[in-house]
Amino acid sequence: MVCSLLYIDKMHLLCTIIIHNTMRKLNCVNNIKICAILLCNLIPWYCAAQIVSGPMLADVTYRTANIWVGLRPNSNLNCWVWPKGSIAQSTVVPKMLNTSYSITTCTYTVEGLQPNTTYEYDISAAKKPTKAIGTFTTKANWAYRATVPDVHFITGSCAYINDTAVDRVYTDMVKLNKTAKPYGGNYNIFTTMAATNANMMLWLGDNWYTREVDWSSKYGLHYRPYAERQLPQLQPLLKAMPNYAIWDDHDYGPNDGDMSYVLASESRNVFQRYWANPSYGNGSKGIYTKVTLADVEFFMLDDRTWRSNDAMNDSINGQPNAAKRMLGAEQMHWLKNALLQSQANFKIIVTGSQTLNPISPYDCMQDFPVEYNELMNFFNEEKITGLLFLTGDRHHTEVIKLERPNTYPLYDVTVSPLTSGTHTFGGVEKNNTYRVLGIDEKQNFASVKVTGALNDRVMTFAFIGVQGEQLGVWSVKANDLKK
Repeated sequence: MVCSLLYIDKMHLLCTIIIHNTMRKLNCVNNIKICAILLCNLIPWYCAAQIVSGPMLADVTYRTANIWVGLRPNSNLNCWVWPKGSIAQSTVVPKMLNTSYSITTCTYTVEGLQPNTTYEYDISAAKKPTKAIGTFTTKANWAYRATVPDVHFITGSCAYINDTAVDRVYTDMVKLNKTAKPYGGNYNIFTTMAATNANMMLWLGDNWYTREVDWSSKYGLHYRPYAERQLPQLQPLLKAMPNYAIWDDHDYGPNDGDMSYVLASESRNVFQRYWANPSYGNGSKGIYTKVTLADVEFFMLDDRTWRSNDAMNDSINGQPNAAKRMLGAEQMHWLKNALLQSQANFKIIVTGSQTLNPISPYDCMQDFPVEYNELMNFFNEEKITGLLFLTGDRHHTEVIKLERPNTYPLYDVTVSPLTSGTHTFGGVEKNNTYRVLGIDEKQNFASVKVTGALNDRVMTFAFIGVQGEQLGVWSVKANDLKK
């Protein structure tokens, strides 16, 4: 009974020693009852020793769900799922283990579920589930059957976790014999986010920050998320709701990384290993995908795999440079068709880089004029309704409004940062006339609710600070996003 728990791991060995020594002292080697009591009390501790991060809820649909965990090497845990309150109906869930570079992750894929049903789950080394450690609810099949449900999601970008040994040391601080302020901090924002009771969390890129020691090797790319996922304050958020993500430069590779990054393929492998999105690009390249939440659809784009370098000339001889691309022809073709297929009231295009800010001094889609013009012309020609852009990267939060002739305006909602250093509005952007709401020098996330009847929906963004304080509110009606 004890031997079945043995693994080549210090924690596993310690578990065995505790049982053996306790039983020897009690002189009860043959006392099965006491042995069982010891095991029941030690199994939860033993399981916790195997799990280093998570569990994290990932993609949840009408009939399926994915549960992710980060594990110690040689771990062997099972996952059980059952309808809430009916543990006797529990079933074991298939798992996909991924072990490389002495790092193990596991995704449990739950199938055969019923729509609009709450389930409980347990992850344990025992032979049967002992208690629920988390819950999830499948999507409601409301279309053509019931009133549209309210939607609530949270979102943000730029989650920097300090790592003193490899963080930057600024030479001016060294000369002054001063200690530089850590770039990351206020991790309690994750606790605040977990308490929102939202339907999902959408990570807008820079979800972890690779350093020079990371992006130069495959091992380094795998190490960074493995280390940062273990942050204690992050665990409640991972378990509280389904998590979806895109990437930007810092979790893709080097700062301002582009298609020339030599480890781009391995970076995609890492992304797939730590996020359980519905799909990843065309199956062999890219990470773009689509997620639906009632009458809101998220077109989650990849702004790095096909990206030209930011320094490439925007124009040649006064004409837009056709060689300078951000999304690439394949992804652009997918996006156009996905938008035409959509019947959603709100069609949210999600990218790491800003899209609409005409005076941004940094990487913005307007600096890629061929694709930008192509996309804007497509919106007009096909009369796409309900469009909204959701972006990250900038270390400040703002809503950019871009008027268009003879049709509705476009909005770019940037939400940043979660835990990284903040940015102050300045230079040409200090009094940006395209900005209708701005929050700088504050770490924050957005809590977004969609309410109202199907033909009168309203999307409201509440921008929330570290301790839950409201920093600003902005809303838009679906009917105002029509020609």
